[in-house]
Amino acid sequence: MNLISPLAAVSLLAASTAIAQVSEQSLAAISTPDSVESKIGTLNYKDGAPSADTVSAVYDNLDMVYAFRAFTDTFKGVSVQAALEGFQAAGIKDNEMLLFSKLMDSESLFLTANADTVYYLGFVNLSDGPMVIETPPGALGTIDDMWFRWVTDFGRPGPDRGEGGKYLLVGPDYDGYLPEDGFYIGRSQTNRVLVLGRSFLTKDDPAPTVKVIKDNLKIYPYAPGGVGMSIARFLEGGVELGRNAEPKTPVFHEGTGLAINTIPPSDYSYFEMLNRLVQDNPATVIDPELMGPVAAIGIRKGQTFAPDDRMKGILEEAVKLANATGRTLGFAPRDPDWFWYEGLQWWNPLFQGGYNFEAPLPEITKDGAKPYPPTGYKHNDARTSFFYNATGITPAMAMRLTGVGSQYLFATKDANANWFDGAKTYKVTLPKGIPAEAFWSFTLYDNQTRSMLKTPQKYPRAGSQNYPSPAAEVAEDGSTTVWFAPEQPEGVARGNWIQTDPKKGWVTLLRLYSPMPSFFDKSWQPTDITPVE
Repeated sequence: MNLISPLAAVSLLAASTAIAQVSEQSLAAISTPDSVESKIGTLNYKDGAPSADTVSAVYDNLDMVYAFRAFTDTFKGVSVQAALEGFQAAGIKDNEMLLFSKLMDSESLFLTANADTVYYLGFVNLSDGPMVIETPPGALGTIDDMWFRWVTDFGRPGPDRGEGGKYLLVGPDYDGYLPEDGFYIGRSQTNRVLVLGRSFLTKDDPAPTVKVIKDNLKIYPYAPGGVGMSIARFLEGGVELGRNAEPKTPVFHEGTGLAINTIPPSDYSYFEMLNRLVQDNPATVIDPELMGPVAAIGIRKGQTFAPDDRMKGILEEAVKLANATGRTLGFAPRDPDWFWYEGLQWWNPLFQGGYNFEAPLPEITKDGAKPYPPTGYKHNDARTSFFYNATGITPAMAMRLTGVGSQYLFATKDANANWFDGAKTYKVTLPKGIPAEAFWSFTLYDNQTRSMLKTPQKYPRAGSQNYPSPAAEVAEDGSTTVWFAPEQPEGVARGNWIQTDPKKGWVTLLRLYSPMPSFFDKSWQPTDITPVE
């Protein structure tokens, strides 16, 4: 057995200490100089301890960062809250429906809505227990919670596959019996859900479609122990038999021509609206990491939101920068992966991370769907861009499946990468074989409101349908050209022209309903929107 002498041990310890000394370079890297220049000014320290002025500047900046995140991270939820408050201001109560019997026109302020399908929208309240929605056949709809998280689809992309069905919506606090069968169950993390239904016209006529909606759409409380529970389950104990629920036709409010605002504010009142959203829903509805910045600026469940003058000034400044960020991401994307065609101006933020902004769109193969694994992070720019411009989220908006759902292409700039000028004339050509099994359309939107552009046309759209304006005419070679101008160009058919406002900028969406393979393989490509000299 070898023993080390005390003298040798001391020598080894001294050697190891010498080897383990921290270098001057490492010490410099972890130290803070006495003075540092930054975007918020000169930061001063005494041997690492911040001066009083630095402490004040840093806390102002920290609160600014929290306030900025409280806007960009919560815009999707405040967008739903803005819609709820818009509905309430228009006299539309929970469990009632706003129905656009002659389609939505430019009187209503809805983020990038269309003028091609019959909309029916409403908020269903789950605070007193589960609710049943019986959906009409032929629907194309989705149900989202108050933070714009997808709950379930109904209609063509949903489990009823367009046949109509019974959907049982369950809120966050319900722990009672749920039926064994007979319902499609959707679980919401919030006390209300937003129902967004669309249905196609019937031979270019909304009236038959509206009748189908009114005859079939029902909203009523779920009755535990009724349909959906077998007698055998009752005999097992622990539950009670109940009467079947009585289906109820909701109150329908006319939407066509209604002046209603559903857009979130872009000033200090944004945070007041955010506070109302937080107060109306469970404290744990959002991940604590995301709710942290919201709480840091004074918005906390069960507490009064009353910022002092200093914090209110910071909030007012933060919303300017945060709104500018949403508007920039929503109009001028910098990520090349958002653009669908190389070298063209058509783009969509959903192409990168799908409807949940986490993973690429699943591949559709001969063996079925092939999903990609989650990336482990959110595409925050895509999320902010999408919700700043759009209402509603569903997997049906972001999938490569032909003949189902819809696809969208944004254009915010012309072929020369310039903003669209409402005083100028532009045109776009869609080659033969437009890949839309159901129909296609363009809709123009006001830059400020991101809602339909208000002009004497009322319905700022052009497309393959013959309502509410004539269908676009096809050229001899099978192509279709659509014009955008303040006055109808000479020789251009009414259905091929969308009116612009000389005093307003605009953007547009090309919608393809029931998209076809040539869209996904990109063998079909529209031109850019080109200014006409």
